[in-house]
Amino acid sequence: MKLQVLVLLMSWFGVLSWVQAEFFTSIGHMTDLIYAEKDLVQSLKEYILVEEAKLAKIKSWASKMEALTSRSAADPEGYLAHPVNAYKLVKRLNTDWPALGDLVLQDASAGFVANLSVQRQFFPTDEDESGAARALMRLQDTYKLDPDTISRGELPGTKYQAMLSVDDCFGLGRSAYNEGDYYHTVLWMEQVLKQLDAGEEATVTKSLVLDYLSYAVFQLGDLHRAVELTRRLLSLDPSHERAGGNLRYFERLLEEERGKSLSNQTDAGLATQENLYERPTDYLPERDVYESLCRGEGVKLTPRRQKKLFCRYHHGNRVPQLLIAPFKEEDEWDSPHIVRYYDVMSDEEIERIKEIAKPKLARATVRDPKTGVLTVASYRVSKSSWLEEDDDPVVARVNRRMQHITGLTVKTAELLQVANYGMGGQYEPHFDFSRSDEQDAFKRLGTGNRVATFLNYMSDVEAGGATVFPDLGAAIWPKKGTAVFWYNLLRSGEGDYRTRHAACPVLVGCKWVSNKWFHERGQEFLRPCGTTEVD
Repeated sequence: MKLQVLVLLMSWFGVLSWVQAEFFTSIGHMTDLIYAEKDLVQSLKEYILVEEAKLAKIKSWASKMEALTSRSAADPEGYLAHPVNAYKLVKRLNTDWPALGDLVLQDASAGFVANLSVQRQFFPTDEDESGAARALMRLQDTYKLDPDTISRGELPGTKYQAMLSVDDCFGLGRSAYNEGDYYHTVLWMEQVLKQLDAGEEATVTKSLVLDYLSYAVFQLGDLHRAVELTRRLLSLDPSHERAGGNLRYFERLLEEERGKSLSNQTDAGLATQENLYERPTDYLPERDVYESLCRGEGVKLTPRRQKKLFCRYHHGNRVPQLLIAPFKEEDEWDSPHIVRYYDVMSDEEIERIKEIAKPKLARATVRDPKTGVLTVASYRVSKSSWLEEDDDPVVARVNRRMQHITGLTVKTAELLQVANYGMGGQYEPHFDFSRSDEQDAFKRLGTGNRVATFLNYMSDVEAGGATVFPDLGAAIWPKKGTAVFWYNLLRSGEGDYRTRHAACPVLVGCKWVSNKWFHERGQEFLRPCGTTEVD
C-alpha cells in the first residue's frame, strides 16, 4: 500500500515540478493542488491506521480534510472559482500542513512525516500565501467588499460555501502587517476581534491580535486608539513584554500632541482623525475610474452613443470562407471602434487549446520601460504561454480564422498567447502598442508596432474580470466563445491613446483568454495609411 501511495504521489510530482511557486497567479495550475491535497489526506489516513491510538487530534484533521477534498476534487475549477477557497487552499498547504508535520514528528513516527517531507518541496511557498492574501485584499478594494462579507463568503455567482475562520482572518491581517500595509492590517485584525467576540474558536489569542492592531493604528497616526488598544492588551496580559513600554511611549506622544494643540488653540490635530483609515493613494492615477468600471459603474454608454452601435453579419471583406458562414459582429464602442464577434471558437477548440497551453503556463511578464527587460509585476497577475501552429492543428485553424475575420495577415503577428488568471487575476491599465519612449520594444521582431489586438474569451466569468477602457468609460464583459477586436494604431501609424485598457480582477470564476497581436508590417495594403496624423 505504501508503494502505491508513493507511485501516486510521483505522478503528480511530474505535473507540479514545472509550475513550482506562484500557484496563486493561475487558477488552472491551482487545480493540481486540489489533487495534491487529496493525496495528502490518503497518506495521512494510512498513518492513522498504524498509530490511531496516539493520533486522535490528527485523525480529526484528516476527517475534515477528506470531506473538503472530496468536494473540491469533484469540480476543481468551480471550487477554486471562489477566491476564499483558493486562498484557504494555499494557506493550508503552505502553513497548516507543514505545522501538522511538525506535530507528528514529535511522536517519532516516520510514515506520514516521510511522505509529507517529500511533498513539501512542491507545496506553495510563503510568496504564494502572501500573494493569495494580496489577491483577496485587491478584490476587497476593487469591488468595495468589507471583511465581514469576504469572511462569510457572500460573493456573487459562487456555487460553493466558503468561510474564513478566525485564524484565516488573522493570517490575512498578519500578511498585510508584514508588508507594511497597515490599512488592511486594521481592517482584518478588527474582523478577527469581531469573530472572537462572537465566540468562534481559534488558536490565535485576543492579546496577540491587540498587539498587532495597536501598533497598526499607531502607524496610521491614531494615537488615541493606540493607547486604548494597548491598555486593553495589558488588561488581558499584564506581563506582555512590549505593551508596557509601548503604552508609556504612546502616552508621551499623546501628551506632546495635546500640548501643541493647546498652544495653537486649535483642534486641527484631532480633526484629521477621520481620514486616518482611508485607503492610501497609489501609483495609478486612474485608479478610481478603473475600479469603478470594474464594478460596472461609470460606464459612459449614453443613449446617444448607443444609437450608433449595431449588429451585423461580417464576411471579412468577402473572404470566401466567411461568405458561406459569416460571423455575427456587434459594436461594443463607436470611437475608437471596438467590436465583438460571436462563436469564434467552439468549446472543443477552447478545451484543446487550454490542454496544450497548461503545461507551458508561466508567470506573465511586462516589459520594463527603462531597461526593456521582461519582468513580473504586481499589476499583472496571471500565467501565460505562447502557442505555435506546429503545436496542434487547432492553433493554425484559429489563426486562419482571426486572419479571415480581421482582414489582416498573421504572417507578421505574434504567436497565439493563452492566459489564465489566478486569484484576483488582473492586468492594470496599459497600452498594447509601444510609445515613443519604448521605440525598441519590438525591434528584435522587425515587424513594427502592434497595430491591432484580437482577444478571445475562452471562459465565462461569474463575477469581475471585465476588459475596461478608463479613458473611454467602456466596460466589456467576458462571454465564452466570443472575441473583441480593436486597432491600437491610427491609420497614420500614431498610437491611439484612447485604447489604454485593463483586465479587471476576477472576483469569482476562472478566466481563460487568448489573444493575437497583429503588427504593422505586411498590413500596408490591407489597412492603408491615412493622410493626416489623426486618421
